[in-house]
Amino acid sequence: MNNRVPTKLNFEYGDYDDKLWDQDAKKDVYNKWDPSKPRSARNFNPFETFKGNSPDASGIYPGESRYKDPQRGDASFAIMMAEKADAEERVANPKAGSEAGCAGCKS
Repeated sequence: MNNRVPTKLNFEYGDYDDKLWDQDAKKDVYNKWDPSKPRSARNFNPFETFKGNSPDASGIYPGESRYKDPQRGDASFAIMMAEKADAEERVANPKAGSEAGCAGCKS
């Protein structure tokens, strides 16, 4: 009789893995993010930085295993100004339970 227990060896990548990782994609992931649940490839704050770096589409940071350079969107002054306004809105109205150290945060 085989007493081996199956294990999950495959890493589950995020919803936008190998897809365009632009502001709209990040906002979609952020809207689905639940800070009270453990951080995972499908539950993370895409705007959280760690040691000055932003995560890829699966919440992995440069230097960590499984990090994949994301497909980035266009950049222009107008786009960056819209992203800045989005960032200011997030800072002014943080998600409930998203304080540093919460289950869904890296830090």
